[in-house]
Amino acid sequence: MRRYAGGTGRAAQGIDKFRKNAEANADTKGLDTGNLIVKHIQVNQAPKQRRRTYRAHGRINPYMSNPCHIELILTEGEEVVQKSEAVVGRETAHLSSRQRGARIRQAITAA
Repeated sequence: MRRYAGGTGRAAQGIDKFRKNAEANADTKGLDTGNLIVKHIQVNQAPKQRRRTYRAHGRINPYMSNPCHIELILTEGEEVVQKSEAVVGRETAHLSSRQRGARIRQAITAA
């Protein structure tokens, strides 16, 4: 319930679990988990799973699920990339469009 509780969305939770699983697999294989980068990611359709839902007046409707195959390849990065000063000094607060516009106007007038 990201809309009301401010948590992680449903799809993002699945991706996060998948990433944690890949990280655990890399740790088991002896790779440095702090240095992992995504080399390849691919999502393919899997065969649909078909079930039934029973409706009024003796009708039956399909109740389908749409599974997928996810392929994720992680590798260890050769070098650590340093963050630029602009990224490090950036504020993490989320600004409304009105606040962003005011900051842009201030930056333009200051320059």
